[in-house]
Amino acid sequence: MNRQAQAAVLFLVGAAVLHAGSTDLYLRYVKAGLQPLLLGAGVVLIVAAVATVWYEVRAGRSGRGMRWLRGARSAQGDGLPKAEDDDVHVEGDGSGDGDSHRDGLGDDLGDSHGDEHGHGHGHGHREPRISWLLILPLLALILVAPPALGSYSAMRTGTALQAPFGYPALPAGDPIPLGLVDYAGRAAYDHGRSLGDRRIKITGFVALDRSGTPYLVRMALNCCAADAQPVKIGLSGRIPPVLQPDTWLEVTGTYTSKRTKDPVNGGIIPFLKVSQARPVPTPRDPYDESWNN
Repeated sequence: MNRQAQAAVLFLVGAAVLHAGSTDLYLRYVKAGLQPLLLGAGVVLIVAAVATVWYEVRAGRSGRGMRWLRGARSAQGDGLPKAEDDDVHVEGDGSGDGDSHRDGLGDDLGDSHGDEHGHGHGHGHREPRISWLLILPLLALILVAPPALGSYSAMRTGTALQAPFGYPALPAGDPIPLGLVDYAGRAAYDHGRSLGDRRIKITGFVALDRSGTPYLVRMALNCCAADAQPVKIGLSGRIPPVLQPDTWLEVTGTYTSKRTKDPVNGGIIPFLKVSQARPVPTPRDPYDESWNN
C-alpha cells in the first residue's frame, strides 16, 4: 500500500467517522458525551490524509527538479574542451597521473554503482498485499450499522448495578418517568423507601432467563459499547402473556420487595410490580449512562 493509497484510506475513515459522529450512528459505538472527541478525531484523520498527499506531491516536484539540475550539470561537464583535460594530466607528476587515473576509475566505479543502486531502487519495493486488509474495518464502518447489544449479551453477563451516591426526591406527577438504573438502585439499596407507593414508568428491552422469567434491561456504558454491562429488573404482576426477547417495553408499576440474585455474578436484581405494559420503538440512545454520571 503506497502513500497515495494510505492517504485515501485515511480520508475515507475520517469521513466515515465524521458521518457517524454527526448522526445517531455513533451511539451504537460510544456514549453520547464522546461525540465532540469523535468529531475531532474525524477532522484529524482528514487533515492527515490531505497533508500526506501534499507532501507526496511536493516530494515529487523536488525529485524532478533535482533530476533536471543533475542533467544540466552533466551536459555542461560533457561540453568542456579537451585541451583543459590534457593540461591537467601534463602538469601533474607521475604520482599525480596515477591519482588522476585512480580518481577516474573510482568515478567510473562510483557511477556504475550509483546506476545499479538507482536501478535497484528506481522501482518501489512491493508492499505485502495483506496490508490491504486494513480496508475491511473501513468497509464495515461504512456498510454495516451494528445493532445495540440486546438480550443475548444481557443474560450472559452479570448485572452491573451499583449503589447510588444518593436518592434525590422524586418529581411530581403520576406516573413518574424514571430511568431503569435509577429505579433499580433505589429498589435494591434503599429498599424502596424513596419510592413509596408512587407509580413508576420505566422503559427497557425484554430478556428471558432459562425458566422464562421476564426481565427489563438497559445496557450501561462506561465509554463505549465494548464495555457495556446490563442492569436488570424483574417483572411481576400484570405481565403481557407473550413476550419476545429484545422487544422494547414501557412498563408502569410500583415498588415490590421481591428480589433475586443474578445467576451469573450473584448481583441483586430487584423487581417491579407491573400494572400496565405496552411496546414502544427502540429509543434514539439504547444505552443507559446514568449509572456512572
